[in-house]
Amino acid sequence: QVQLVESGGGLVQVGGSLRLSCAASGLTFSSNAMGWFRQAPGKEREFVAAISRGGGSTRFTDSVKGRFAISRDNAKNTVNLLMNSLKPEDTAVYCCAAVRSTSWNTPYRHYEYDYWGQGTQVTVSS
Repeated sequence: QVQLVESGGGLVQVGGSLRLSCAASGLTFSSNAMGWFRQAPGKEREFVAAISRGGGSTRFTDSVKGRFAISRDNAKNTVNLLMNSLKPEDTAVYCCAAVRSTSWNTPYRHYEYDYWGQGTQVTVSS
């Protein structure tokens, strides 16, 4: 049974930073691309970032480029999202997701992901 558990969310002021972590179990972690998505109230789920199975390739949505970084530790089965220079529009529930296939890609469409965590709330206050 695959489980993805996010942590690290919280309340932060504009311009601040947060580091989200996702702990994975039940899969061969180093074989799976991982991603982060977010959903704000009343809005559709939005792709944020993805990292390839080996960690050598990453992808970001335009609104977070230069502010967010994604990394993974295949020895610890974790993927992290470091968020800097946070803005009120970054407020959302952030979920990590895993791809079942062993592709080397960095998917950005939600339907390419097979497993999802419950999410962690990030609130950026002005």
